[in-house]
Amino acid sequence: MHCGRFRSKAVSRREVLRQCSNGFGAVALSALMAKWTPAANSLQPKQPHFDPQVSSVIFLYMDGGPSQLDTFDYKPLLDRFDGQDPRQAIGKLEPTQFNNIGTVMKSPWKFGRYGESGNWVSDLFPHLQQQVDDLAFLKGMTSTFSEHTFANYFLHTGSGLQGRPSMGAWINYGLGTMNEDLPGFVVLNGGLIPPGGLDNFNSGFLPATYQGSIFKSSENPVANIRRSEVTEVAQRNKLALLQQLDQGIVDRIGSEDSLETAIANYETAFKMQSSVPELMDLSQESASTKRMYGMEDEWNGTKIFARQCLVARRLVERGVRFIELTCPGGNGDRWDQHSNLRDGHTKNCRTVDQPIAALIQDLKQRGLFESTLLVWAGEFGRTPFAQGRDGRDHNPFGFTVWLAGGGIKGGVSYGATDEWGYKAIEGKLEIHDLHATMLHLLGVDHTRSTFRFSGRDMRLTDVHGNVIHEILDA
Repeated sequence: MHCGRFRSKAVSRREVLRQCSNGFGAVALSALMAKWTPAANSLQPKQPHFDPQVSSVIFLYMDGGPSQLDTFDYKPLLDRFDGQDPRQAIGKLEPTQFNNIGTVMKSPWKFGRYGESGNWVSDLFPHLQQQVDDLAFLKGMTSTFSEHTFANYFLHTGSGLQGRPSMGAWINYGLGTMNEDLPGFVVLNGGLIPPGGLDNFNSGFLPATYQGSIFKSSENPVANIRRSEVTEVAQRNKLALLQQLDQGIVDRIGSEDSLETAIANYETAFKMQSSVPELMDLSQESASTKRMYGMEDEWNGTKIFARQCLVARRLVERGVRFIELTCPGGNGDRWDQHSNLRDGHTKNCRTVDQPIAALIQDLKQRGLFESTLLVWAGEFGRTPFAQGRDGRDHNPFGFTVWLAGGGIKGGVSYGATDEWGYKAIEGKLEIHDLHATMLHLLGVDHTRSTFRFSGRDMRLTDVHGNVIHEILDA
């Protein structure tokens, strides 16, 4: 069988199929790929499986593992047994990350019942106490992993392994973008990238078009984002030349996934130079709005997170599908208080409390609350006994997550940990259930949103996940 002469440079497998045996292999390949290649790279809005209840998600990521016992899961038994040996008081203990087990540790903060729902909230959240009837608590959350990197991957991608697509990428892939001038998946980085790095936000085996775009917390969130009138003309010419060159390759060898992705990214980057400076220009916001969010607070962490929350609202207004907020730097070791719990959690809660409460109020005032889903979560919780004397170790066996916004039944609390706040015993849930519920509210059936990779139809929830109907409004 004769095969045509190849050029000396490296060629792709697709080019081999095109040039060998008169290209019959490429015909077969095209037939196999036709059913999913165009959709995989399309940024156009796509039809959901059913009527969505929300169009955007704001994921408030509390990196490090907030203590459920000091925030939303009140356990008075800890007061009674404070200072005692947990092996005698609680019984058998699971292995911990560092195995430096101290005594049973009561919460340093007081709890109270708030709102018509009477849900428990600690004194760490004086602003969110006033919004408690908008929140739906999941108090039986669990994780498969107890180490940050793997638990972060699990929370973001549904897998503890590196290289899987983030939930933001899946949503972007499944629904497309509503604003062609901005990415569909934006990460507002307050200063700290969580353990596991950028793999928490990547597109994995999905086309790179769907990965998260990292925005810094400054007025210039992306490198080289501002352009002058002189450079705009030059950049338009460069973009036109790139498109001409790329089209020449397409005409010669046919459509190529990576090439289509590159073209789409060039175009988005060019459009962002007009849209992002306007997005980040908060001079358009009133002084009262900035005060409401806490942008004038003396604590720098609050200022940074307030700006992130305000930008998140502006992104929702502009139709961005998925927005993730990460923790500001300067608060110690994120929410990961293996020691000095009182100081660390006090600073972290001061950072996020007022801005998140303001975000809920602002979304309501602008008619965006019912079309937006807010998710507050860390990768796991903390132990009811001390690590050393004044910290708590990682606890994947039971912790709290809350949701608010469109389709959510506010004021409810589903699931429970045992009397120590140690292990989930009622309404036990895993990350796959959270992902399935998020997709459901966006109008996506998590079992039908798939991508063919490595010989199987992959999905965010793998072969797991159930929608948590107990917290849904309908």
